[in-house]
Amino acid sequence: MREVLLVGNPNSGKTTLFNSLTRSNEHVGNWHGVTVENKEKSFFVDGEEFRLVDTPGIYSLCPLSFEEEVAVETIFKNRDKKIINICDQNNLQRNLYLTLCLLERGCDVVLVINEIDKKPIFKVDCEKLGKLLGVDVVLVNAEKKIGLDKLKQCLKKSGKGAKPPKYVRELVLSGEATSSFGLEQYAVIKAYERDEKFFKGQGTKELFAAVPEDSVEILSRLRYQFVEGVLVQCSERTHAVYGRSVLDKVVLNKWLAFPVFLLVLASVFYLTFFSLGALLSDALGGLLNLITTPLLSLAENAFGQSFVFDLFNVAIFGGVGTVLSFLPQVVLLFFFLSVLEDSGYMSRIAFIFEDILGQIGLSGKSVYTLLMGFGCSTSAIMTSRNMEDKNAKIKTAILCPYMSCSAKIPIYTVIGGAFFGANNIFYIIGLYLLGVVVAISISKILEKTALKSKKQSFILEFPPYRMMSFKRVGKVLWKNVKEFLIKVGSVMISMNIIIWLMSSFSFSFSNVAGTGEASMLESIGKFLAPIFTPLGFGNWAIVASLLAGLVAKEVVVSSIAMFNGIDASATKLLSASLVLPTSAVFFASNASVLSFLVFCLLYTPCMASISMLLQEIGKKWTFVSIIIQLVVAYIVSFVTYNLAFAVEIFGVFKVFIILAAVVLMISAFWLVSRRIKTRKFCGNCQSCNKICKRK
Repeated sequence: MREVLLVGNPNSGKTTLFNSLTRSNEHVGNWHGVTVENKEKSFFVDGEEFRLVDTPGIYSLCPLSFEEEVAVETIFKNRDKKIINICDQNNLQRNLYLTLCLLERGCDVVLVINEIDKKPIFKVDCEKLGKLLGVDVVLVNAEKKIGLDKLKQCLKKSGKGAKPPKYVRELVLSGEATSSFGLEQYAVIKAYERDEKFFKGQGTKELFAAVPEDSVEILSRLRYQFVEGVLVQCSERTHAVYGRSVLDKVVLNKWLAFPVFLLVLASVFYLTFFSLGALLSDALGGLLNLITTPLLSLAENAFGQSFVFDLFNVAIFGGVGTVLSFLPQVVLLFFFLSVLEDSGYMSRIAFIFEDILGQIGLSGKSVYTLLMGFGCSTSAIMTSRNMEDKNAKIKTAILCPYMSCSAKIPIYTVIGGAFFGANNIFYIIGLYLLGVVVAISISKILEKTALKSKKQSFILEFPPYRMMSFKRVGKVLWKNVKEFLIKVGSVMISMNIIIWLMSSFSFSFSNVAGTGEASMLESIGKFLAPIFTPLGFGNWAIVASLLAGLVAKEVVVSSIAMFNGIDASATKLLSASLVLPTSAVFFASNASVLSFLVFCLLYTPCMASISMLLQEIGKKWTFVSIIIQLVVAYIVSFVTYNLAFAVEIFGVFKVFIILAAVVLMISAFWLVSRRIKTRKFCGNCQSCNKICKRK
């Protein structure tokens, strides 16, 4: 078996090529940090097995972040292995910079030029380019699997490493580093790059003093001059500038960028939670009813109104079926996220938020991680490892759970829909935005206290706007549907059975049906309920559903369905039951509902996310993050409940006047305090009680 490394810039089609060669289904995205660790899989060429290693995207062999270190370390350890270096046909000037870095290292390179667009900006003479660089060059379309046969034949060749470009020898001969320190050719290059990690920090101060102060600029200029000289000989421009579009005049406009973003966000939420999403959820609910009704009839005929029938009716079909009916909305959310990603808009969002995140110790890389949190917090936390600064990585991971994940969709839809009706869309948008605001606030506090970040590098590239790939989006949707169904079929059924057992039996293990004895779950819920009374929902069943939600947030709704005795297809009936005082789970007012939704948004994430936090940021900061989540959730829910309750009693206008007065009082107190601090006392002030103004 021969091992082959796949290396390239982010957004060059690297993972797409990996999927095409190995028939895999790895996640593909048009941003930096989609691949955060090596992925390996085999493929065969004429019966010979090749092991392809997909490395994280890099721009050079000087790593700046965790995933870049993974890629560079892999390249250095496998210098003798074949390397597929993939470049975007429209970005050759930048992409070939990495190619030169590989040639300087003496790597055995097969250069793959990926033709992403139907009308490329550059037309390239691959044969001439190969002669100028001294490597095999293959033109492919990774998505459509064009040119892969020629690439495979190139991989079969047993070649030696290419000769480094001419400027390398000239640089080595003219530099003082060689004569002063006796460095080999490649070490001189790394000295010019001032790569401390390559030399492991040993004697770098004296070594770097032996090269010019502007050595990095000198080497970069030589590389780009070499690339330009090569491209002049083997390529010609056909039209426009890559990545620029008339749409960017609106999307990136300093006045319109945020309104456009909010409009896009509101449109996605409307289609997901109402309109199309609601229609599809109702249709699936009806289908589930057709399936479960005869099955329950069979169970009733076989077991009667017994313990076993209750297990199927309440724990399995009731709780799980309720959540399963929200599958269309989960699919829609992932669909729209995939469309935004494929279209190129996601990179523009990173640009929009770069300055804001810079104020709180994060960078544009954090945008990608946090946006992924809207889909799944667990996978989002994993991508936080691409932060080069440790403190920024910890902060980003801690903030991920505040991005409302898709698992909370049933909570917002069922509970919010019961009380807010058609206006629920505004409450849902508000919850998503509240999560973002809370995350920014926490990051700002951490930046000022325990987790101050260093200045971070962030290279942002704008891909041209494109139509989405239906094939890729289909793969993404199927992957998420499969994960959702696996979660429903394993975690949720298991958890629902446990909840049902705990709600059916007391701590003495006797069946509580008809006895009036409190179940295990009711006893636990009543013990904890007083803690939540100030938040407006001190009901034992509500508290029990929150505890169950620690396993998976969808279980909150399935638990409520079980407690209220609602079957799989009746999500509207479930919503209606929440206003009835006779139900196990009910809410006395809109203020209580809003407080509960806020708490669900902000409190501790699922166990899978906690496990990923432990893996990425360690026990200490995971524990700190859980404490922060619980405290923040409690405080914000408390404030929300009291404000909403005050509005219900006094009206919006009076509450607004009161809040304005409080703000004015606090502002006045702050101004007076600041004024006093700007004065200083004379030596006799303690005796004469006079204040002397600063001169």
